[in-house]
Amino acid sequence: MASVKGPLFSLDASGTVGSAVVFSKWKGRNYVRRHAVPANPKSGVQVGTRAMMRFLAQAWTNLSAAEQLTWATPAAVTDISPFNAFVGYNMSRWSLFKYPVQSYPAAEANTAATLGTPVCTAQVRSVLTGATVTVLAQNWGMAIFRKIDSAPGETRAECVQVIPAESAAAFTWTDSNVTVGSDYYYDATPFSDDGVGGSELQLGNAIPTA
Repeated sequence: MASVKGPLFSLDASGTVGSAVVFSKWKGRNYVRRHAVPANPKSGVQVGTRAMMRFLAQAWTNLSAAEQLTWATPAAVTDISPFNAFVGYNMSRWSLFKYPVQSYPAAEANTAATLGTPVCTAQVRSVLTGATVTVLAQNWGMAIFRKIDSAPGETRAECVQVIPAESAAAFTWTDSNVTVGSDYYYDATPFSDDGVGGSELQLGNAIPTA
């Protein structure tokens, strides 16, 4: 960061010039720096990580008081909030490609749902995906996986969305992060409230239109 005097032959200046340099002021002093566009990485693993983070952030408010209380113990160990303990523990599990849990610690004793009636429909610049929960058991959510030109191998890097699925009903999700003309294949895997993954269901494939 360089300090400047009389920037752009004026007494003051701010803003971007030619998408190359930025003029601004900090603590009363003018300065100029190189223009940089913030990165927004979209690698497979990063997309899968964000999908699980969104799921966990939304799921916390729907946990019972008793379930939330179980996170007080691990939270106290590192002096963080129960919410942060919930997210941190489950993201650590996800980094090992294990499914999240509602209560601490993971029991992995319950049963994930059985999925049926796959949905995979091409739409304008998107694909509608989903499945029906035919046998609920102790299910909590559903992870959706995607790959171009062939069926997903069910890896964390292929996960594009994680949705709640706590009832025997039909669940759908619209994938808008697609390229027109590419052939997208989708799978879905249910998981129980204590971290057990169920059997995957091939949802099919579709080519989004212009």
